Amino acid sequence: MIKIKEVIRFLERIAPPALQESYDNAGLITGDANLDCQGILITLDTTEEIVDEAIEKGCNMIVAHHPIVFRGLKTFTGRDYVERTVIKAIKNDIAIYAAHTNLDNVANGGVNGKIAEKIGLLDTKILAPKSQNLFKLTTFVPEKDADKVTQALNEAGAGQIGEYKNCSFRSSGTGFFQPGEKSNPHIGAHGTLESVDECRVEVIFPEYMKGNVISALNNAHPYEEVAYYLHRLENTNQETGSGMVGVLPEAMDAEKFLLHLKKCMNLDTIRYTGFESEIRKVAVCGGSGSFLLKRAKAVGADAFVTGDFKYHEFFDAEGKVMIADIGHYESEAFTKELFHEHLSDKFPSIALYLSDINTNPVHYI
Repeated sequence: MIKIKEVIRFLERIAPPALQESYDNAGLITGDANLDCQGILITLDTTEEIVDEAIEKGCNMIVAHHPIVFRGLKTFTGRDYVERTVIKAIKNDIAIYAAHTNLDNVANGGVNGKIAEKIGLLDTKILAPKSQNLFKLTTFVPEKDADKVTQALNEAGAGQIGEYKNCSFRSSGTGFFQPGEKSNPHIGAHGTLESVDECRVEVIFPEYMKGNVISALNNAHPYEEVAYYLHRLENTNQETGSGMVGVLPEAMDAEKFLLHLKKCMNLDTIRYTGFESEIRKVAVCGGSGSFLLKRAKAVGADAFVTGDFKYHEFFDAEGKVMIADIGHYESEAFTKELFHEHLSDKFPSIALYLSDINTNPVHYI
């Protein structure tokens, strides 16, 4: 039977916890990851009603987008819905797992990519890519072992540049070393200066893969002492960051675009600013995205689709971009669908349920 920890391990390959924002609390919040997974309930938010639904459906794992606990709890007295939800989950051996901003911040298989897909955007890319989270690894390998070591690094996740995989660079040279008395050299003899025809192998990888990549290097490299060094790069990582931007198949006037948006995202209402020009280039951000307005304007977006704009923030559009505030819940409602796609492909034998409960605390009349 598949363990809860196996499900978590899979989800964290899609949305590594290291990509979450500093204020976030993504990960396993309650439960024993070593238990067998008897079923998964997928939801946007975790509430008492959601835990009851999991119990009713025979699920001992809840996969949510929003963490039920953002800040540390000092007491468990049931005085508010957060404490009551956590207590109920613990009493019933239900694991609550959340993938939040780490799922927002990935280009492939993330929340913003799903929104862009729903709207029908083409040529999509990260709106605000993250910088300073890439490393370059340089190591030195005997020429006959270069393929083996490079393959191991690639399998650990190194060598991805945009849409290209297994990227590396090699140059040839001569390595010199003198094994000490207590060494166990792969090549050469104690006390003798040796020279070997070696390849200098270089690959890049995101910071969160550092442990896996170094472990793969050490396991695959033939030397007792592996020579390598790491450089932190200033390059922008196009695979991680906030928001998404792309283009519609054809330009639309503002009214047609808003009607298209309502249909694609299953909306009843949209708060928006006026815009005189046609709309072709569209930026999106699930949840609260007002912090990306300047970036949306900077990349020349005609419309910015997100949620949680405050009254005075609408003025900042200045007629240069249409703000389309569709609501926080509404912008992320399809995250349940996204989780289901990932999990059903990987774990066809686990019972998966999309929650029947609308957890949106905001109502409209």
